[in-house]
Amino acid sequence: MLDCRLPSCSILLLAGGRGQRMGGQDKGLIEWHGRPLIAWLHELTHPMTDQLLLSCNRNQERYAAYADRLVSDEEADYPGPLAGIRAGLAVARNPWLLVLPCDTPLLDRPLLQAMYSAAISTPDRPLMLRSGQQWEPLFSLIPTHLSEAIETHWQAGERSVQRLLLQLGAHGLELEENDHRLANLNTPELLERTARQMGT
Repeated sequence: MLDCRLPSCSILLLAGGRGQRMGGQDKGLIEWHGRPLIAWLHELTHPMTDQLLLSCNRNQERYAAYADRLVSDEEADYPGPLAGIRAGLAVARNPWLLVLPCDTPLLDRPLLQAMYSAAISTPDRPLMLRSGQQWEPLFSLIPTHLSEAIETHWQAGERSVQRLLLQLGAHGLELEENDHRLANLNTPELLERTARQMGT
């Protein structure tokens, strides 16, 4: 098998939310095709990095099998995905941090490799995916040397990942609108519909 590793890149899987769209269930642990959603992301990303991080705020004992290290928000009450990114940046040991949501099992390695190639061409700026006219801030690559700038914005009250990354000069990797690989299977209806479309 060809080496698919992204050099100098830690990967952070975000699984730290309330799961409101799943009726309070922990979405990373919802089963899809017989396995938890997080298992699909682990299978995809683990061979691509020497540091796989996972941001979660509950069920740590179950998530531990799917990461080299777990991180949690410093603040209680689920302050949002930027809190998980902040926690990941605090322990990332590589120059880049690839951020991905845990409920996107249709992602593939060619897309992640394309993100990395686009990001390293401008090493001082974050990269986000852009699907049509829509920014996708939870699919991003962040230079870890920006952690202090991100912390400054956090302390000033910023909680929007998209707004913050744009303020830091983020550029985009353009995809077609509604690229199926970015599908967030974050409601029971979407899980069921996608399973039907894939013939199960």
